Amino acid sequence: MNLRVLVVDDTIMYRKVVGDILAEIPGVEVVGTANNGKIALTRIASLKPDLITLDVEMPVMDGLETLQEIVNNFPDVGVIMLSTLTKRGSEITMKALELGAFDFIAKPDAEAKLENEQMLRNALLPRIKAYAKRQELRILLKQRVRPSGLVTPPPPKPSVTTAVPSKRTAKSKAVAIGISTGGPNALTKMLPQLPKLGVPVFVVQHMPPVFTKSLAESLDAKCQYEVREAEHNDTVRPDVIYIAPGGKHMRVASGTGGAKIIQITDDPPENNCKPAVDYMFRSVAREYGALVTGVIMTGMGGDGTLGLRVLKSFGAVTIGQDEESCVVYGMPKTAVEAGVVDVVAPLSMIAPEIIRTVR
Repeated sequence: MNLRVLVVDDTIMYRKVVGDILAEIPGVEVVGTANNGKIALTRIASLKPDLITLDVEMPVMDGLETLQEIVNNFPDVGVIMLSTLTKRGSEITMKALELGAFDFIAKPDAEAKLENEQMLRNALLPRIKAYAKRQELRILLKQRVRPSGLVTPPPPKPSVTTAVPSKRTAKSKAVAIGISTGGPNALTKMLPQLPKLGVPVFVVQHMPPVFTKSLAESLDAKCQYEVREAEHNDTVRPDVIYIAPGGKHMRVASGTGGAKIIQITDDPPENNCKPAVDYMFRSVAREYGALVTGVIMTGMGGDGTLGLRVLKSFGAVTIGQDEESCVVYGMPKTAVEAGVVDVVAPLSMIAPEIIRTVR
């Protein structure tokens, strides 16, 4: 069965380029286009797409208003936002991801047209594949519906499974989190659950520049912790959540007088990612040894698994998000299969598990 996609953008060039790229992907059918949100909503009703690529900034009805209508009236339709690399674009995108957009792509701004097209292709392809996989999982879950006449038992309570029991008895002095696709929404649900624990929290969320600052500002308004985009030579303080800046790596190092500092570097990408989770995890392992809680959450690919292996070799405790609550079960799956996750927990239980390791 083909994945039916509707392309919504106010510029004809983007509608054509995105439509052409999608049409190249096996198993994808572009069912139509629209140049603003209002038209898009009528087309969703008639064309019944599975997925929409939605421009953030449009006349008549912008991407955010359109997304809100889609969430309310067409909850089964997925949305990938296309956003400009601007402060305004990034702030709107954060709101869209919190509303439940599947993911976003920053519109490339290279000088050469072919280079822009290739960057868009490289960004769209894995997201379309990840969304198609998620659709398959949803359909399978729906097919498990009970025959009529039977009373459906209540859904099971979210459970925490201990994959590899940790032998550590001391408390964590730092928390390190790696996350990607589906991250802003998951972090918005999880981080506000954390009370001030007297330890720093380091977060790598795969995102381009500008977007990470908007993410930090959005989370700062919701959390008991102070949340900030990390800067070079920041002194690490307790009760602060440090978000790695997009397009750079973040690592923790020893400063003067026993203090820890943050270093922002321009080292090469790892796992095609910058910032990379592995890069941050390794530095946290080096600085805190066993006294770390390493957390791997929703996202595509395998970034974070090697870093978790290093953390575990020092004796740290590791937590992975479960398949059911992930938008994309990629990064946690790779880590669980590699045997480097102590505890597998649904999104709603990750904060309590972190608290347990610190207290």
